[in-house]
Amino acid sequence: MTSRDNQYDFDFIVIGSGFGGSVSALRLAEKGYRVAVMEMGRRWTPDNLPRTSWSLHRWFWSPKLALRGFFSMRYFRHVTILHGCAVGGGSITYASTLLRPADNFWDNASWKGLANWKEEMPRHYDSAARMLGVTENTILGPADHLLKRVAEEVGVGHTFYRTNVGIFQAAEGEPAGKTFPDPYFGGEGPERSTCKACGGCMMGCRHGAKNTLDLNYLYLAEKRGTRIFPETMVVDVKPLPGAGDGSAGYEVRTVKSTAWFRRKPQRFTCRGVVFSASSLGTMELLFRLREQGSLPAISDQLGKHVRTNSESLIGVRIPGCQDDLSKGVAIGSGIYLDEHTHVEAVRYPSGSDTMSLLSTILTGGRPGRGRILLWLANLARTLLRHPFKSLRLFRPWGWARESVILLCMQALDGHIEMRWERPWFWPFRKFLVSRGDKVPTYIPRANQFAEKFARLTGGTAMSMLPEILFDVPGTAHCIGGCVIAASPDRGVLDHRHRVFGYRNMYVCDGSVVAANLGVNPSLTITALAERAMSFIPPAAATSWNDAAEERSLSA
Repeated sequence: MTSRDNQYDFDFIVIGSGFGGSVSALRLAEKGYRVAVMEMGRRWTPDNLPRTSWSLHRWFWSPKLALRGFFSMRYFRHVTILHGCAVGGGSITYASTLLRPADNFWDNASWKGLANWKEEMPRHYDSAARMLGVTENTILGPADHLLKRVAEEVGVGHTFYRTNVGIFQAAEGEPAGKTFPDPYFGGEGPERSTCKACGGCMMGCRHGAKNTLDLNYLYLAEKRGTRIFPETMVVDVKPLPGAGDGSAGYEVRTVKSTAWFRRKPQRFTCRGVVFSASSLGTMELLFRLREQGSLPAISDQLGKHVRTNSESLIGVRIPGCQDDLSKGVAIGSGIYLDEHTHVEAVRYPSGSDTMSLLSTILTGGRPGRGRILLWLANLARTLLRHPFKSLRLFRPWGWARESVILLCMQALDGHIEMRWERPWFWPFRKFLVSRGDKVPTYIPRANQFAEKFARLTGGTAMSMLPEILFDVPGTAHCIGGCVIAASPDRGVLDHRHRVFGYRNMYVCDGSVVAANLGVNPSLTITALAERAMSFIPPAAATSWNDAAEERSLSA
């Protein structure tokens, strides 16, 4: 049966349009397949992006509350997860930081020994870097210079580096904001403008400088016939009658994600499916499909080995700072406090001050009631000693101009588990809930650095309020949950991203990552998807019989 069999609506349906889904869409279209991409979020352009984070209805994603933006926060007992939802996935709201992990990343966890990762992955990283326009950041803002100065004071100045970013930057001596014909794909892509250093990467680039997926992978995929269905949520995926393993194809059912009442249900058929809905989205969907009997053979390892990149979000606010700390690219530089601990300087654009509502005075101590009492004491002491400075410190207006966010990541191993359960407070339906050992809510070495940063700059060290009140850290880099492994008793899919128990079914997103990277994961997710798609034959040569490979490995 050829890929052009008209009894199917599409050859492949890709669920999600983030870094894994976009790669899958383009590479499959290039191989001659008919591809559809189902994306729950909206399509964004420079004209409809929010100007600041105070435009909650255009920034925050919670369609049940009529908030139809592209940024989402999910709260769990163990972690607060920040992620994106849009055509282009998290690329619309991410900081455009594209780093490679250390070589020992491939020596850990369930994928160890399944492939010669260190030899195979460099070429896929190169392909991903070329497509995403990775280049060294040439725009250092005031916050980056402060980071370098403080790093030198604490003896790690030699580790300071400029980040690799997916941003179109002006050549030396050229003015910013100048528009050029497509600089990346020989004229096949859209025109681009050079970065203005507005700091707005995480609010969605309104100037055409950030290399979001809708300007590269998805743009080229659509030119090759891929159909993108925005505001479309997948609610069911099940094998077509005749073969429970999906070898006869799949039925995919969807509804309109942003509608309350007229949800416009649709049904599509295809030969193969690629789940690329982000770590959270893919886990949630697969749990639901297994529960309702649509995909009962999904491994019991689903939801296990979920990692947060061992992150801590801290920062320093400098009320009355003469420099505008929001200027630059979202993450322009970083340092290493030690071989495991990595800190980056992060910023939001001027006026995007809503995150200040989650920040408070940095507080150490053991998690629990004692830390809350210590925080209250510190707060009272600060207000009594410096009432006017404190009022300036806690006012939301001006936060982005006066603050440096310090994103600390560690490559040390540690994970939690996600389960599909009925929580005690709502027994009527099941939800994704977190279980396992607590993720550390602060990293002492990073806190010490923030305090030193504050002393040297005349500011005040800050931390996330949920970390203190609820002992819950935040992360923008949730990974794992459908990890690559040798067999279904150790993971959900094989080293070629094929789901155990089904044919022509793949997962390509952050959920496949089996170890903490210690750096921003977007480039690795992209490179892994490039590798996965390299194994799928051209449409003219496919047998539609692609099944996962189980191996027997020593523990």
